[in-house]
Amino acid sequence: MALIAVFCACAALAQALETQIFDPATRTWVTYDPRQAVKYYRAHGQAPEEFQRRIVDFRTAEKPGTIIIDGDKHFLYYVLPDFQAIRYGIGVGKDGFGWAGIVKVGRKQEWPTWTPPAEMIERDPKAAQYKDGMPGGPENPLGARALYLYEGNQDTIYRIHGTNQPWSIGLNISSGCIRMNNDDVTDLYNRVEIGAKVIVLMQGAALYRGV
Repeated sequence: MALIAVFCACAALAQALETQIFDPATRTWVTYDPRQAVKYYRAHGQAPEEFQRRIVDFRTAEKPGTIIIDGDKHFLYYVLPDFQAIRYGIGVGKDGFGWAGIVKVGRKQEWPTWTPPAEMIERDPKAAQYKDGMPGGPENPLGARALYLYEGNQDTIYRIHGTNQPWSIGLNISSGCIRMNNDDVTDLYNRVEIGAKVIVLMQGAALYRGV
């Protein structure tokens, strides 16, 4: 199957669309955009409570070790035995970059190198300085760990990865990749096995492969 014409830039900062969080003080749902996210992170040093890692009840027919991503709600679930899962907050693709499908973890990398695709360099000439790769480290947009998503033996160009923008968890902000804060992606990295099934669900997304 040919790749859809959306490539994972992962570093681009874009406007979030229609993300909301629950405000317990007013008991209402409020808009959560990049400006609000940065303000919240500066005040609390972490994402809102609903996007923090926790074990939850989770009924699924998928076997333990499977990753299920709910892009609309900005959650990634790592399936555990006994109908439970670890739920992590994530950032997902902005408008036009969302996708859905079934893939697998093809490889894993600690402090991965980031190489912007040609399409991103066209959109952002500043990325050209990294055309041969930006070494891993705290400033690298892929963060501390990356899980490379494959269909069969083919790299889809999509990743589950850390971020140097931890305030962005809970937003529609990437160019198709799934981003997590560095502590969470390191926790997931240590649990997941090569070959693990990854199911990505997102309403209205481009279809990579049928689910």
